[in-house]
Amino acid sequence: MTHPNPLPSPAVGELFRAAFRAHPAGVAIVTASGPEGPVGLTASSVASVAVDPPTLAFSVTGGRSASIIAAAESIVVHLVGADQLELARTFADPAAPRFTEDMDWQSLPTGEPLLRDAQWALRCDIIHRAPLGGSVLLAATVQDIRANDGDSAPLVYHNRAFHTLLESVPALG
Repeated sequence: MTHPNPLPSPAVGELFRAAFRAHPAGVAIVTASGPEGPVGLTASSVASVAVDPPTLAFSVTGGRSASIIAAAESIVVHLVGADQLELARTFADPAAPRFTEDMDWQSLPTGEPLLRDAQWALRCDIIHRAPLGGSVLLAATVQDIRANDGDSAPLVYHNRAFHTLLESVPALG
């Protein structure tokens, strides 16, 4: 049996990477409790999927933290603002120490690590895992949301760098 859609050429893969480098994405830090303690990583693939029930999706690729998060039953997705830039950098660097004494975090009663400085923290139960290429796409329902009082500008990832949004333009004319 032949596959109805042949695999794209390597040129399509390179153009795909270039297209998404040019497409800004919000920055989040995803955390979970692992067998040896808390883990976390910076993600730019978090997307709202549904409101009823509140559901989000994101993908993880390779690495110890990603494997633990992909296998977890529950996680916390922290939507971070520009004032959490250093936190986002820390969790983006696989070699950086995480969950240190000077980092403002705590374990929730349900076990997940919560980064208290995050603008928004969404505690979620993972409901679906789909392996895709070298990544795992995860869907999760939001069980609880915590908001900080601050109104920081959003932190976005664009062209392999973090940026802030400083001005807004109305979506409709």
